[in-house]
Amino acid sequence: MMARAGLTVERITRAAADLADEIGFDNVTMSGLAKTFGVKDASLYSHVKNLQELRARVAMLAAVEKTDLIADAVAGRAGRDALAAFAHAWRDYALNHPGRYAATQSPMPPGLADANPGGLRAIELTYAMLRAYGLAEPALTDAVRLLRSTFHGYTALEASGGFGDSRDTAVSWESVIDALHVALERWPSREHKETT
Repeated sequence: MMARAGLTVERITRAAADLADEIGFDNVTMSGLAKTFGVKDASLYSHVKNLQELRARVAMLAAVEKTDLIADAVAGRAGRDALAAFAHAWRDYALNHPGRYAATQSPMPPGLADANPGGLRAIELTYAMLRAYGLAEPALTDAVRLLRSTFHGYTALEASGGFGDSRDTAVSWESVIDALHVALERWPSREHKETT
């Protein structure tokens, strides 16, 4: 049991993130978290305003963790190597920290999205990686959306046991990365689309 005096916003947020990985992000409550500290709910409210703020803080913590992992993975790489490193870091984080990962996918309350350094850095990293493919706007934004949709969809299905076939999901993941690499290298231009 932790002493009440030891509670800080950072410790509460980290404990909530750990609890989210254990029981699911949507299942984290102020009461449940208070029990892990051996305190009454009121002790948490002197550090965190409400459950919405707590969840936003978990989301921001997780965004920083995930982005740091991706940044380390892609450092010094370009093209398919960077894409694969990015993809593997994303998948590893999503599978190893399911509650934290779910938090990164939740909408941020107004005003907090701009104060989320992990989220902003993740956007910068993604755009920087894709520039090696020679993409410019609006194709760049379209490609970011393709990657996010693919990475999130695949890891969500994998984590929930949604792939019933006996084929190794890690092998399929490599094929997905190869397919994305080809798609990014041959990205159709809007002009090409309009003339066909």
